[in-house]
Amino acid sequence: MNKVFMFDALREAIDEEMALSPRVCIIGEDVGHYGGSYKVTKGLHAKYGDLRVLDTPIAENSFTGMAIGAAITGLRPIVEGMNMSFLLLAFNQISNNAGMLRYTSGGNFTIPLVIRGPGGVGRQLGAEHSQRLEAYFQAIPGLKIVACSTPYNAKGLLKAAIRDDNPVIFFEHVLLYNLQENIPSTDYILPLNKAEIVRQGKDITIITYSRMRHHVIQAVNILIEQGYDPEVIDLISLKPLDINTISYSIKKTHIVLIVEECMKTGGIGSELIAQINEHSFDELDHPIMRLSSQDIPTPYNGALEKATIIHPDQIVKMVQNILSTSDTNM
Repeated sequence: MNKVFMFDALREAIDEEMALSPRVCIIGEDVGHYGGSYKVTKGLHAKYGDLRVLDTPIAENSFTGMAIGAAITGLRPIVEGMNMSFLLLAFNQISNNAGMLRYTSGGNFTIPLVIRGPGGVGRQLGAEHSQRLEAYFQAIPGLKIVACSTPYNAKGLLKAAIRDDNPVIFFEHVLLYNLQENIPSTDYILPLNKAEIVRQGKDITIITYSRMRHHVIQAVNILIEQGYDPEVIDLISLKPLDINTISYSIKKTHIVLIVEECMKTGGIGSELIAQINEHSFDELDHPIMRLSSQDIPTPYNGALEKATIIHPDQIVKMVQNILSTSDTNM
């Protein structure tokens, strides 16, 4: 086992896959000589050269389209968005080409493409750099969407995404790059379509993903001291949702709380509620509750920024309220 930062785990994944196959390449702004804005590609340019670690102009629509074309020819490109918010400039390529071409070509093309980079609300990065794009991309047919949350799952999921024959949007949270964890020194991959049961429990199912996993864990530690027994699920796969794991948990707890950094309106939580109602409505003893970010552009001001997202104390209070209400109704 090696203790590594998340950015090191991601770099290891890319390095190992590039060494394994000459078809794997990485494309983006400052990924080469500079080593990436968050050092995920540091040292790869010296090892693999200009043609496989390609620095691009500031032209997201163009280089994303180039990567899609490269994928059609049999390469396995990794596009790094310096900030995932910038990929809104490539939305046409991601939607009309990456998501569709396998289908509109009658299966003649596969699109083995990974689009990855930092996203989420950082610390005073301003509205344009603090967007949560998972809800934008969720509506696009043909894409897989993954959100890593630890160094261990970051490496295993990124290796799986690179090997997949479909386009994968791979979200890394900007505030998790310096998270450290012991990970295996041997090769491993993780499934792209499975949620992780972070903690088994019987009182309530808390569903979360990305950075909010760590806020939920902080809250759960407090709740355990108070005698509660929550179950925690990290979605990991945002599309498709692992509804089987979620449904199995609800059969035990019968109560659901969703905690997300995404916006409340049209967010991942909205889709979760719809699917849980479709698959597990009869198992619910309480309305599904959710804690989501405010439906406003993220302020630059630190105090206002903090007020827009969910924190552990809010999770603790919500669980207490839900379970006290549930006990009263039973």
